[in-house]
Amino acid sequence: MFAITGGGTGGHLAIAKALGEALQDEGKEAIYIGSTLGQDKAWFEHSSLFKQCYFLPSVGVVNKSGLAKLKALFIQSQCVLQAHKILKIHQVQCVISVGGFSAGGASIASVLCRIPLFIHEQNAIKGKLNAILTPFAKAIFGSFKADSKHFIRTSYPVRDEFFTSARVRTHIENLLFLGGSQGAKGINDFALQIASKLLERGITITHQCGERDYERVKAKYEEMGILTEIELFAFDTHLVKRLQKADICIARAGASSLWEMSANGLIGVFVPYPYAAKDHQYYNALYFTNEDLGLLMRESVLDIKAVLDFLDTMRGDALSQKSQQVMDKIKPNGAKEILGHIARLMQK
Repeated sequence: MFAITGGGTGGHLAIAKALGEALQDEGKEAIYIGSTLGQDKAWFEHSSLFKQCYFLPSVGVVNKSGLAKLKALFIQSQCVLQAHKILKIHQVQCVISVGGFSAGGASIASVLCRIPLFIHEQNAIKGKLNAILTPFAKAIFGSFKADSKHFIRTSYPVRDEFFTSARVRTHIENLLFLGGSQGAKGINDFALQIASKLLERGITITHQCGERDYERVKAKYEEMGILTEIELFAFDTHLVKRLQKADICIARAGASSLWEMSANGLIGVFVPYPYAAKDHQYYNALYFTNEDLGLLMRESVLDIKAVLDFLDTMRGDALSQKSQQVMDKIKPNGAKEILGHIARLMQK
């Protein structure tokens, strides 16, 4: 029996889902242990991927201080006790943590129970919990470079549809602004500033602005007289179709988004979320831009000329070469690759 733990945000939960699907494909049973906070219940409360799902009242500790931190630590200690019982009841043989505060209880309980712990780190910079638990883990999996003792580099678990719809870009006809389901005001504001310049160059625009900012962005485009020329939307559950259509993308630098773009052969202008823990989005993007596979710009210094100049360099052979290079950085079946390593390590 496997236990998958962790979540809180979509990036962590997408990995948990991919691993759950891979286990199900292999005919192996798993339970899920998450939190009552965050998005965990929305993703898995009624999921058929797991034999049983548990949602513990775990909370974040890192960003708290004083009495609030002591209270959070006490709550997490209670979650460890609950998780300990759950692991024993299901006779769990290994725990896979995908990180986030949701993973605290079950991960620590696995160490106390001497159940092998495996960690998947999504980002180029380790999360606090993963950093604490690394010395106790049998292996740490990730797709960015790392120097952990038991680190194993694997392909990032990305849905098959991003690979099957992949293509090598040869010229820029469509640009996608991608701010996530909640939107990114900084990216939205920049889109409004540069949109007319892009249209003048014959580049069509697709813009995901998020539900919270949709009405404002729509009104601005309308005021500019170009709303009918913009494919504007708040959120799309079939985002892969938008990526497949795009020839270049201006986006945040969350790990899932970066690797989905990579699988699809899409080069990006990366605008890291300025408040991401340990500035991890900046370092995620840097992994690609250090190989000249994209442009990295802080939100505070987004510049129209710099972006247009970058687009000018992405023409013909230059674009097709980089599109192929970014596609070559990831292979399908990342989750099954991780499970294969776990199976081999469990036999030792």
